[in-house]
Amino acid sequence: MSSIKALRKRCRQCGFTLIEILVVVVILGVLAALVVPRIMERPDQARIIAAKNDVRAIISALKLYRLDSGTYPSTDQGLLALVQKPETGNAPRNWKSGGYLERLPVDPWQAQYQYLNPGIHGEIDVFSFGADNAPGGEGTNADIGSWNLDYE
Repeated sequence: MSSIKALRKRCRQCGFTLIEILVVVVILGVLAALVVPRIMERPDQARIIAAKNDVRAIISALKLYRLDSGTYPSTDQGLLALVQKPETGNAPRNWKSGGYLERLPVDPWQAQYQYLNPGIHGEIDVFSFGADNAPGGEGTNADIGSWNLDYE
């Protein structure tokens, strides 16, 4: 019998007190307040990196197009000239069968990439308007274009 009483007494001491649980909850709250803002920035950074990579890939395809055709597609022909042989404007001389891209990518904010020939910032411009889908902006709303890529 004494062993059962000792066991019951020991089990009562095994649980957590309300104060201990509150301390743990407060610590978790402080940690969450410090960590969550840093994690929330990551998706925006990933979208910007993805847009820059898409612009690089489109620029590479445009350079191949120019090697085969002698010129870049006109603004009217647009980026679609990388997927389908242009029917309007100057028809390319040696358009690659199958195209230069499998499909036209959309930017991480589900908008079409923009193309200008001649460009404002260079010979050609390929760009995304960013999260706000409007020219200009700062941070995630800033335009991401061929003129502001950081090549490593």
